[in-house]
Amino acid sequence: MTTFQCILMGFLIVCAISVSFSRNLLNSILIYMSYSLIMSILWVCLESPDLAITEAAVGAGITSVLFFATLKKIQAIRIEKEKTREEDVRHE
Repeated sequence: MTTFQCILMGFLIVCAISVSFSRNLLNSILIYMSYSLIMSILWVCLESPDLAITEAAVGAGITSVLFFATLKKIQAIRIEKEKTREEDVRHE
């Protein structure tokens, strides 16, 4: 392995550990995206461009978009629950 690949492997380990300890969901998604991009760079270094393109498209692209959409839905549900709680308190 070259020095560059070892540095990328170190970044992968840091991303994997930091996503586990992150309490903010948005930060977790961003760390996951960076993990996928680093992994796609590693696939290019290992001379497997087809896997690199797949990892970049699916890992950092589509999956992250789905995570962002889910996070938006979760926030909308939380806001709706808070509004109904406020209305319930007003009616009592």
